[in-house]
Amino acid sequence: MWSRRSFLRATGAAGASAFAVGSHSIERVAAASQTAAGQTADQVAQDETYWREIQSAYAPDRTLINLNNGHHSPSPRVVQEALKRYLDMENQDPVYYAALINRNAERVRRALAMEFGCDPEELAITRNASESLQIAQSGIDLKAGDEVITTNQDYPRMLVTWDQRARREGIKVTRLQFPVPSTQKALYEMFERAITPQTRVLHFCHITNLTGQLFPVRDICRLARARGITTIVDGAHSVAHFPYQIRDLECDFYGTSLHKWLCAPVGNGFLYVRKEAIAKAWPLQAAGAGANTNIRKFEEVGTMPAAPHAAIAEALAFHQAIGGERKAARLRYLTMRWANALKSNPRIKIHSSLEPGQTWGMALVGIDGIPAPALATFLMDKYRIIVVGIQGGAPPAQVFDYNGLRVTPNVYTTLEEIDTFIAGMQDALANGVPGVTKA
Repeated sequence: MWSRRSFLRATGAAGASAFAVGSHSIERVAAASQTAAGQTADQVAQDETYWREIQSAYAPDRTLINLNNGHHSPSPRVVQEALKRYLDMENQDPVYYAALINRNAERVRRALAMEFGCDPEELAITRNASESLQIAQSGIDLKAGDEVITTNQDYPRMLVTWDQRARREGIKVTRLQFPVPSTQKALYEMFERAITPQTRVLHFCHITNLTGQLFPVRDICRLARARGITTIVDGAHSVAHFPYQIRDLECDFYGTSLHKWLCAPVGNGFLYVRKEAIAKAWPLQAAGAGANTNIRKFEEVGTMPAAPHAAIAEALAFHQAIGGERKAARLRYLTMRWANALKSNPRIKIHSSLEPGQTWGMALVGIDGIPAPALATFLMDKYRIIVVGIQGGAPPAQVFDYNGLRVTPNVYTTLEEIDTFIAGMQDALANGVPGVTKA
């Protein structure tokens, strides 16, 4: 365990001065990570001195406790400063500087591809996961009677997109239902049983936005490939959340947002398209025939600010300064802190697997007898904790397979904030919440 004194001694006078300058936060984090290099990721996850340096790189409103980083997360100061700098630059002469910034963004493409494991010519920079996935959903040629298999826990925006294609073109959309948590074997077999001779697409999450359920992506993609079926994977909550390489998943399309776990500015995402699939997919907005095999055809959206995409570079550098393994271990440590404190109570229902390699910074927890929306309101009103209440499952209405709060801390979250969440949940268990009859 390293101390603040030993850290300053290791980094010298330059390191000491960096603590006073917010724009040096990447250097600070990199220096701290280097000092902790002798520890395992799990050891660093419990090193509060190290994580205080990470926390100091952010400027959140500490009068609130944000445990809804799965929606989107604040950016570190260095990312916000870069965004403002690029906006100011662009505003000096929009035509000239926007073109310059956009040209330089090719380095962002290469850096993202290198970090997350694909060829740069397979990665299109987009505005979010929904746009990325809709490019894939709308770009695949399908005809009446063709079947798309997805799940009832896929993101609503994506389900709506398939439903529109069903209304417009007569395709069939099959939504599979599964309990949470599920095993990897059960999820694989669910898709295997569902495939029919009419199946043309499998669309599923890497991890779901509702409960953080992890899917056996590579195995399902191999199953699909062997049968000539296209795969679209929703990775909105996976990139920069836990380590993996996209090429290892063996999918055809993969869409993600970068304003969640990478902490990039809002308005950033990317779409991976396997090289052999690029020419077969139509862009969401028209592109010339000459761009048929060019991944950039999927980026055609008209005039938009150049600054948000450029600032991805700082967000990625910040992420790399921590390291993906350390970050994932810390997120799991924070999750297991509240889960271990609550799970022994028989009224606590955790709808996410707590097994290693299954859950990191996202889990769904509920209290029997308390509707999730009421519990979320109680925690906000009394404890100033921001969480999202989720209820879902099969009909009939008001009968839910899962009822709980999606809890998503991030690297700037403190142990005191996690402990306040624990106290709030224990208060609700002991005393109930307003408007709900105490069980």
